Amino acid sequence: MSDHVHIENLSKVFDTRKGRFVALRDVNLSVREGEFVSIIGHSGCGKSTLLNIIAGLNEATSGILLCGGREIAGPGPDRAVVFQNHSLLPWMSCFENVYLAVERVFGKEERKTDLKRRTHAALDIVGLAHAAHKLPREISGGMKQRVGIARALSMQPKVLLLDEPLGALDALTRTHLQDELLRIVAASGCTTIMVTHDVDEAVLLSDRVVMMTHGPGATIGAVVHVDLPRPRLRLGLANDRDYHARRTALLEFLYERQGVAGGEAA
Repeated sequence: MSDHVHIENLSKVFDTRKGRFVALRDVNLSVREGEFVSIIGHSGCGKSTLLNIIAGLNEATSGILLCGGREIAGPGPDRAVVFQNHSLLPWMSCFENVYLAVERVFGKEERKTDLKRRTHAALDIVGLAHAAHKLPREISGGMKQRVGIARALSMQPKVLLLDEPLGALDALTRTHLQDELLRIVAASGCTTIMVTHDVDEAVLLSDRVVMMTHGPGATIGAVVHVDLPRPRLRLGLANDRDYHARRTALLEFLYERQGVAGGEAA
């Protein structure tokens, strides 16, 4: 697999009332095509800032940033973002929320029948074909997040960017959605980069876990390779030594090398 996202010597500085704030410094990372990479670290370490820069929603102060061999100079349909807040339009049905994204990306080249087919296919991949006609207020929080994921996938992005997409859900729903994400990402084949606070989530879903140091001036402190076979089954990993070894490596970095801040990393 070739590198699809390439970051070299990236730094991000914010100008504040108190002066220049160095959020990120000397970040170097390459993500291969089809790879699932999680970014983890304590609050304030610049995880979301890094993800927003990859998305083109924020601009790096210095460094090289490429996606598919092209410089990232702003948002684009090759990169789709799912945030913790699903951001669905409340007056539109699930179908209409997804269709809006499809129309924006493909509306100039395709007929309405093709746009509708893409929308139905996206809802089907997240298991929500039966809820296409429902409004956001008529479905659960987990289902809303799946609509958000469907909306992102409907654009057929090369890179799926997830900013703590399950962070606002209750524990049981979050567990279910983690299993769904395993299936959804495998079906889509997207290169995926996810920000998370959850160690178990990172190990379960990822091919590699990137661990950030404390800010200000945060950078990549270590990377853990999670070369566990796929498909991964939660119960099958419960007593897996390799799974627990990687989980321990993350905890040791976050709790011993970076210190504990009220259990933020768990």
